[in-house]
Amino acid sequence: MFAVLKTGGKQYKVQSGDMLRVEKLAADAGETIQFNEILMLGGDAPVIGAPFVADAAVQAEVIDQVKGDKVINFVKRRRKHSSQRTKGHRQKLTLVRVTEILNSGADKSGVKAALGAGSVSASAIAAVVEPASKTKTKPNQPQRKPPKPNRQHQRPVRRLRAVI
Repeated sequence: MFAVLKTGGKQYKVQSGDMLRVEKLAADAGETIQFNEILMLGGDAPVIGAPFVADAAVQAEVIDQVKGDKVINFVKRRRKHSSQRTKGHRQKLTLVRVTEILNSGADKSGVKAALGAGSVSASAIAAVVEPASKTKTKPNQPQRKPPKPNRQHQRPVRRLRAVI
């Protein structure tokens, strides 16, 4: 049996026991995580989601947090300017081993969902941000006028005098 899952903006076809390098996830080594965005389940009776298969999941064990190969972007401008620039980075990745593919019962498994390292849960955002009703506003506060356009770079207006 295989599954097609989506994480980090990419799709992966996995089987039980596969090792994957996915975009960095918010999990430590040794933790068990669960991918809930399953696009397709294959095997004897394939199931295709619209867009996701309901109540299906892939469980995996986090092996390590690693860095990918160095990606180098070399830009050379020719002709009269003759400048060059080198930029590069190493992508942060999470190494996971697929342990189990669940056809159903993903909601009741109790395993932590796989979230990207930059994503934050909605409950954490609600705890930090105060509701708009609690913000203090001053009554009868005059509205500010928009700033005047910058007229420094405009040509001065020439005024002709009428000769009598």
